[in-house]
Amino acid sequence: METVGIRELKANLSRYVARASAGERIIVTDRGEQVAEIVPLSQEIQVLNGLVKEGRVSWSGRRPVFKRGPTHDGPSVSDAVAEQREEREEAISGADG
Repeated sequence: METVGIRELKANLSRYVARASAGERIIVTDRGEQVAEIVPLSQEIQVLNGLVKEGRVSWSGRRPVFKRGPTHDGPSVSDAVAEQREEREEAISGADG
C-alpha cells in the first residue's frame, strides 16, 4: 500500500485514481499524518453499476430503483388459458353431439 502526500496527490490525481480503479489502496497524508485512503469501488457498487448499464436499475447514489421486466401487448396468460379451455370445451361438445 502506497502513501502519498496531498501536494503530490493534487499534482497527479488522475494517476492515483487510475491506480485505485485497478485495485490498489493508497493512503493520503497531510504533513506526514495519515488522513484518508483512496480505495477501489466495492464489489457491491461494481455490481450495481453493471445493473445500471444493463438498464435493469436506476440509481442516483441513494436507494436503487429496480425496473420491472419487459412487458408485452398481447393477451394475458389468464386470457390465453381461458381461450384454450373454451376451445377444448367446444371440441369436446362437438365430438359428443
